[in-house]
Amino acid sequence: MLAVWETTLRCDLACRHCGSRAGRERPDELDTSQALDLVRQMAALGVMEVTIIGGEAYLRPDWLEIIGAIRDAGMECTMTTGGRGMTRERARGAAAAGIRSVSVSIDGAEAAHDRLRGVAGSYQSAIDALGHLRAAGIPITANTQINRLSLPDLPELLETIISAGVCGWQVMLTVAMGRAADQPEILLQPYELLDLFPMLARLKRRGLEAGVTMWPGNNIGYFGPYESLLRAEMPRGHMSHCGAGCNTLGIEADGAIKGCPSLQTVPWTGGNIRDASLRDIWERSAPLRYMRDWTRDELWGYCRDCYYANECRAGCTWTGFSLFGRPGNNPLCHHRALEMEKAGLRERLVQVAPAPGQPFDHAQFEIILEETSDHDQIPAVS
Repeated sequence: MLAVWETTLRCDLACRHCGSRAGRERPDELDTSQALDLVRQMAALGVMEVTIIGGEAYLRPDWLEIIGAIRDAGMECTMTTGGRGMTRERARGAAAAGIRSVSVSIDGAEAAHDRLRGVAGSYQSAIDALGHLRAAGIPITANTQINRLSLPDLPELLETIISAGVCGWQVMLTVAMGRAADQPEILLQPYELLDLFPMLARLKRRGLEAGVTMWPGNNIGYFGPYESLLRAEMPRGHMSHCGAGCNTLGIEADGAIKGCPSLQTVPWTGGNIRDASLRDIWERSAPLRYMRDWTRDELWGYCRDCYYANECRAGCTWTGFSLFGRPGNNPLCHHRALEMEKAGLRERLVQVAPAPGQPFDHAQFEIILEETSDHDQIPAVS
């Protein structure tokens, strides 16, 4: 149904939480003819919507041509951007090319956002981008990474995006991948979900009052007392299992195909469109078939014996793999944190090996299980 396409890794920001470590373009990114052929293959496969991302998609000289080709092929085209260079002219160009909507990333109030994005003034650029896009007649949404820097700002941020005319707001946890793995002190601990989820419920209700739909990302979970409120717009009214390779696919700028754009290049790449057709990769490659061929034997740790195991399947594959180098266990779960609290326990994540410093890399963490009455507080982010 959905393809998320990193059209280039080139970026004009230097985000501290960027999983792909974007900045420079990849050495062998698809040229225009290869990109347009990929568009045709996506349409033939039955893709309904293509979201272009980066890096920054607008830094590709042919980005408007790609948007137009996606629309001409009968697919919807959306975009996610940091917004630093989303000028009036670019916004008008995107509208003329047929973009359906654009989501601008805003990670907290100004101080937190600029710190996370690594460029002074990036917050104001993102706010300006919303205005430029809206003036061009493009529906606008926002997306926010939740971590220990942005968390306190979420209520203020919602009011800001309400004022900007945003119609939807996606929130997700910052994952320990790429640059985010280099500074684990900004990542939420599992027990901090106990404070986060009541806040999200309040924000969801406030958003509905103001006409803004808050969409929890795939790693906001799972099956706690606010699940039916937070995911009321989903067909089942609650989270299902990870959709990587089931209803989504991810494309890297050099033509590598994954089941989800966030997943690590290794081991989750199923093939490259330079070597095989998109259909062959989608139908036959083991990495893309991981969730389709899933069995309960993939689960380990707490998730293996959880009441929701068959439905949840350890939630977001990306989140668990980024922590442990192995899917099937995910401590960033509200239900799990609540069950731990009932038992007088909490889980704490400790980094035991650093990330090597490559795009889409990850560190290694271990879980410390401790009594809630006998622990040290995690120090504030300095």
